[in-house]
Amino acid sequence: MKKITAIILSAVILGACSGKGEKSALEQMETDRFTVETETVSLRDVKSDLLLNGSVKAWEEAVIFPRVDGKLLENVLKEGDKVKRNQNLALIERDEVGAVYEPVLVPSTINGVIGKTYLDPGANVTKTTPVALVVNQKEVRVLVDIPERYIGKIHLGQSAEFTVEAFGDRQFPAKVYKISPVVDSQSRVVTVELRADNADGSLKSGMFAKVKLVLEEKDNVPALKLTSVQSETLDDGTTADYVYVVNEGGDTVSKREVKVGLKSADTYEIVSGVKEGEEVIKIVFGIKDGSKIKIENK
Repeated sequence: MKKITAIILSAVILGACSGKGEKSALEQMETDRFTVETETVSLRDVKSDLLLNGSVKAWEEAVIFPRVDGKLLENVLKEGDKVKRNQNLALIERDEVGAVYEPVLVPSTINGVIGKTYLDPGANVTKTTPVALVVNQKEVRVLVDIPERYIGKIHLGQSAEFTVEAFGDRQFPAKVYKISPVVDSQSRVVTVELRADNADGSLKSGMFAKVKLVLEEKDNVPALKLTSVQSETLDDGTTADYVYVVNEGGDTVSKREVKVGLKSADTYEIVSGVKEGEEVIKIVFGIKDGSKIKIENK
């Protein structure tokens, strides 16, 4: 019995010692090593974009009115029909008692298509009654309002692109072709018109557009993603940008101040502080100069 008890006691002691050894090993594991992802400073094209909401308009739009008072005798053309300038699109019957006249033609004033007919035959019309809308949509205009602080960066011929909900992510290229000479005194914006090709007729007057206007672009410059650059406010109130560079050996980092240039939606141009080919980490909370790291790129 004493022998069995001694064996059991020895097993308990060994187990306890074993557990203590495991705990000691766990306690010795590093708790200050950060698992990080990295990226390399590389040459990229960086664009500074201004995101705006706009409205698509036909290149030309004309509301057509009759030349005489009377009744609409006939819509000669229907919505969607092509029409040339001076081509007849409706007939008006003069409404004068005791007189008979030939129907009066209502000609289009521009080339395009019938966008809308406003009246049914028999309706009374005057010289101020709209009969039809004619639109020329081989090209379209996109109207956007730009805050005045950006006007110094807007110029004729400037590149832009836009999307419309009907075509998902399809990008339509455009160029700035007209800049209003005045600033709205209440909204402090300037109306700018973009010009876009619409040979296939996809774009329709009245569509809502999401516009990306390129304010500035630089090609083939050292750059990093925004997730790798962090800013901090210094004691004097100024702001500094910095990154964490992977040290030789790959297991620690050094904090290094950088100067950034052009900023796009997700990328910074790096003017100085790090060089092409250097490896930096994507910023993680709590990391500091000299921190130990484990690189685990996806």
